Amino acid sequence: MSTSEIEASPQAAAESVEAPPRPPRGGLLGGLIKLARPKQWVKNVLVFAAPLAAGKIDDWDVLRQCIYIFAIFCLAAASIYYVNDAFDVESDRQHPKKRNRPIASGAVPVKLAWVLGPILAAGSVVLAVVLCNRNTALVVGLYVVLNLLYCFAFKHVMVLDLMMVASGFLFRAMVGGLAAEIPLSRWFLLTAGFGSLFMVAGKRYSEMVLMGEEAAKTRASLANYSITYLRFVWQMAVAVTVLTYSLWAFEIPQEDATLAWQQLSLVPFGFVLLRYAVYVDAGTAGAPEDVVLRDKVIVGLGFAWLIMFVLGVFHV
Repeated sequence: MSTSEIEASPQAAAESVEAPPRPPRGGLLGGLIKLARPKQWVKNVLVFAAPLAAGKIDDWDVLRQCIYIFAIFCLAAASIYYVNDAFDVESDRQHPKKRNRPIASGAVPVKLAWVLGPILAAGSVVLAVVLCNRNTALVVGLYVVLNLLYCFAFKHVMVLDLMMVASGFLFRAMVGGLAAEIPLSRWFLLTAGFGSLFMVAGKRYSEMVLMGEEAAKTRASLANYSITYLRFVWQMAVAVTVLTYSLWAFEIPQEDATLAWQQLSLVPFGFVLLRYAVYVDAGTAGAPEDVVLRDKVIVGLGFAWLIMFVLGVFHV
């Protein structure tokens, strides 16, 4: 990881605002696709977490439900992005990166986003009822409603804004188990919850480091926080995440003839968080999906963790 990947100055951010916005390629269709944030769909992989942890992911019926809910959450998340960007179009135009988003750059009409957003939201709930079950549809609907409330009312409410964004990750982790009707471990839920808080607080902290005094102009809620407070939140959250994951790993049943793969998975799991924390501390974790996808060490450690965890779950 080079120094240039970690360091970013407020001056550089300010200079980037001077350049004209860059509309996405592909015209309106390309803008609509980009507006749905395909890169962020990697977050929806969390829907496979509960079935994997329960050792049920090799069951085709369970896997099919996970595939369904993955696609449904992509639709639900896209609906939120459409509405959010339509609502925040003016502030996005003042941000060094967000000003290149499809609506802010003028590639997608604001009115079209206001129409398509609710349609995608309603469609995701209907599909959850038809393809999964009512509990799954309830979580998808709650995800949509809470995120819309966040966009319109609670985005600038101190602490509550962090909790509501983090809940989106928690819902993803829960919904795979609900769709497949698998009981959820309390330690699993705590790990997912505090891990989500770490990602959200780390993102906000990075934005403050990157933008400096200008941060509150592009995200008004940041005016309520100090860098030291957000640092405290993400450091506390990552510590609790490691603790609850440890308790979860030691709770999973293990056969005497197998290695303690779940416990060994603590090593790559912990180092992934430490590696990601480097980006957070440097202020370059404003887009978590970009950090995860571009850092080969994180990807490698992630695969190592996944292999160890799968071996432990299936008692290999």
